[in-house]
Amino acid sequence: MAEPDVAVLAVDDGRFFLDVAREVVSATPGFVWAGAATSGEAAMAQVDELEPSLVLLDIRMPGMDGLQTARLIADRHPEVVIVLVSVDEAPEGVAASGAALFIRKQDFGPRALRRLWRDCGGQHAADAGP
Repeated sequence: MAEPDVAVLAVDDGRFFLDVAREVVSATPGFVWAGAATSGEAAMAQVDELEPSLVLLDIRMPGMDGLQTARLIADRHPEVVIVLVSVDEAPEGVAASGAALFIRKQDFGPRALRRLWRDCGGQHAADAGP
């Protein structure tokens, strides 16, 4: 039996990365676009409603930033793989945020998406099991 497609939610206050993420996810076999959010608060509602397997989460957002949002998602939905994204290098606090890993936006593409899911997706889901 084939594995179900990985549902991806992207969270960024900038439209450009959301558009790129949607295109990459849609063009990558085995992944499906679940939706987008433009703030940490909206991300929480979208994770509750859409139940994505993977959340691509911008670190720098007004209001509730990506690190705070990642901690809340990880607490409420430990089965969700969270990947923090930014154009900058990884800030301190990534490990404590509950995120599986960090990737720079300029390194994100189909190959990176498949690699990060291979490296974090299956293992993370097993760790969050019953």
